[in-house]
Amino acid sequence: MSRLHYLPFALQQSLEHRSLLKVISGLNNFDPTSVKMVSKAAGDAGADLLDVACSPDLVRLAKEASGLPVCASAVEPELFPQAIDAGASMIEIGNFDSFYSKGYLFSAKQVLELTLQTRKLLPDVVLSVTVPHVLSLDQQAQLASDLVDAGADLIQTEGGTSARTFSPGNLGMVEKAVPTLAAASTISRNLIREGKNIPLICASGLSATTIPMAFSVGAYGVGVGSVVNRLSDELAMLAAVKRLREAILESKNLTSQAYTN
Repeated sequence: MSRLHYLPFALQQSLEHRSLLKVISGLNNFDPTSVKMVSKAAGDAGADLLDVACSPDLVRLAKEASGLPVCASAVEPELFPQAIDAGASMIEIGNFDSFYSKGYLFSAKQVLELTLQTRKLLPDVVLSVTVPHVLSLDQQAQLASDLVDAGADLIQTEGGTSARTFSPGNLGMVEKAVPTLAAASTISRNLIREGKNIPLICASGLSATTIPMAFSVGAYGVGVGSVVNRLSDELAMLAAVKRLREAILESKNLTSQAYTN
């Protein structure tokens, strides 16, 4: 039986329906006030999953403020058990965006080793692993396949921090999303070709404009961070998450109409 069956039923359903919305407070965001605001907005606006830094206190705070399942993210496997004990429904290695500005890059070998260490520590816990966007697309596809073999239950893409935007408005938003969309498309096709049809989460650099594109290239869900957590008050965060949820619903409605017609 897949470890995904250990997830809360509503979360399983959102993956099955390919409509998952994950709100990310930030891998290096340990500010309780900020995490609480993001958590409450995510819960009130209809997100499916909340992603917080791997701290037992933050996991408990996020669960209470949001009422949502919580994913604890880190790049240090030894931190994960305490987060699970605090109530996290799943764990994630990555994403790595916050490290790039500090000059630290994660290699395929390092990510694979982190995955093996984590799976050894927590063999029965649902594990998502981010594929570093600094790798070429072919390397990303190969790493994703290797990560599945190593025990990853979900694969996540990234790329927003490296995207170069040259245009205002919707065109700029598309330019921002190009790296993670390209990765999602490449990884999804390769996993399907290899018969490894596990959920793929497209994250980093997405907006309400580009979320439908993520689902069109094979994503089961989307992860959004800065478009929410960079805002300064809860009402603005609430409005942002609602727009993201509406974008997913509109995407699904358009897909249904296309098949119906």
